[in-house]
Amino acid sequence: MILEHAWLTITEGREAEFETAMAQAFAIIESAPGCHGAEVRRVVESLNYVLIVKWDSVEVHMEGFRTSPLFEEWRAATHHFYSEKPYVIHYSEPIAR
Repeated sequence: MILEHAWLTITEGREAEFETAMAQAFAIIESAPGCHGAEVRRVVESLNYVLIVKWDSVEVHMEGFRTSPLFEEWRAATHHFYSEKPYVIHYSEPIAR
């Protein structure tokens, strides 16, 4: 399993609208095959948010969800709040203890 982190910069003054829309949009992304949950957290020091999604693999995210009609629904529900293109990175499994 991998983690996707997407750094989201929201247009100033639209934070409340974004949070309401995102609360409804979770159902879209979490219905995608290979998705094991999502959350969004606000950065305390800025207008930024981080979207954290658990996926089976990078391929499931990038070649599955990102090329599906579900992604178009997700984009329509959330992307008009962004003042910049999201910065997306993926993290591998944790290092063993």
